[in-house]
Amino acid sequence: MMIGTAALPHILMRYYTTPSVRQARKSVFWSLFFIFLLYFTAPALAVLAKYEVYHFLVGSSFAALPAWAANWAAVDPTLLSITDFNGDGIVQLAEILLGGDIIVLATPEIAGLPYVVSGLVAAGGLAAALSTADGLLLTIANALSHDLYYKMINPHATTARRVTVSKMLLLVVALIAAYVTSLKPGNILFLVGAAFSLAASAFFPALVLGVFWKRANKWGAITGMVAGLGVCMYYMYTTYPFFGGVATAQWFNMNPISAGVFGVPIGIITIIVVSLLTPTPSREVQELVEHVRYPNLEGDIDTRAT
Repeated sequence: MMIGTAALPHILMRYYTTPSVRQARKSVFWSLFFIFLLYFTAPALAVLAKYEVYHFLVGSSFAALPAWAANWAAVDPTLLSITDFNGDGIVQLAEILLGGDIIVLATPEIAGLPYVVSGLVAAGGLAAALSTADGLLLTIANALSHDLYYKMINPHATTARRVTVSKMLLLVVALIAAYVTSLKPGNILFLVGAAFSLAASAFFPALVLGVFWKRANKWGAITGMVAGLGVCMYYMYTTYPFFGGVATAQWFNMNPISAGVFGVPIGIITIIVVSLLTPTPSREVQELVEHVRYPNLEGDIDTRAT
C-alpha cells in the first residue's frame, strides 16, 4: 500500500505546486508519514470494533440493545440487522448481520459521541472520494491530451485546442469510469487495493530507478512499466472471480488485491536488465537526474516566486 501510494499519479501531481525541490521532499515525507498513520491504525479500528461486538453486543438482551445498534438497524437493514431467530431473547453471533460500511460510520456512536459526528465522518469520506476522483480524472485527461494528442497526433496544436481536447477527454474518461463502476467488479476494498497494486507495479520501479540510478534509460523504463503492469494485471485476471479467475491459481496463496507484490520486483528487474543491454542515457539526461536528486546545486536558478 505504501509503495502504491508513492506512485499514485494524482498524489504526485500535488508535489508540482511546491516552489523548490527541497520543499517537494518535505511534502513527500509528511504526506507519506500521515498516510502511514492512516494505514497503521486501520487494523486497530477493526480490532476495537470486533471487541465491541463480541463483548457488548453478543450475549445482550434484545430488549436492551445498545443505542448505536438500535439506531443503525433502523436506518438500513443491509448495514446492520439483528434478528432473534431462535426466540430466546439473547443476541447470538449468528443472528447479527453486520455490513463492512457500518464500522466507520457507527464508530463515533459506539464511542459515545453524538450522532452528528457520524455525519461528519460520512462527509469526510465523501470529500476524500471526490478529491481523489477529480485528481485522477484530471491526471488521465491531461496525460491523454498532452502526451498522446499533442506529442504524437497533432504537435502543432494551439494551447486553446489542447485545453478543449483535455476537457472533452475528461468527460469521456468520467463516463467510462461510471460505466465500469456500474458493473460492480468488486467491493471497495478490492478496487482500492487493485489501484494501489497497479500503480506500484507500473510507476514505482521507473520512478525510483529513474531518480537514483543514472544508468536507467527510457527503454528500460518503458519495458519495466509494461512488464510490471502486465504481471500485475495477469495475476488479477487469473485469480479474481469477476474476471473468471480461480483461487487455486494464486501464487504463494497471495490474494489478487496484493498483485503488486509480484509486479514491483518484476518491473525493477526488467528496468535493470534492459537498461544494461541498451545504450547509456545522454549527458543531458544524467545532468537532469543529478538536478532532481539534490535540492540545491551550485549555480542553480531560484524557482521560488517573487
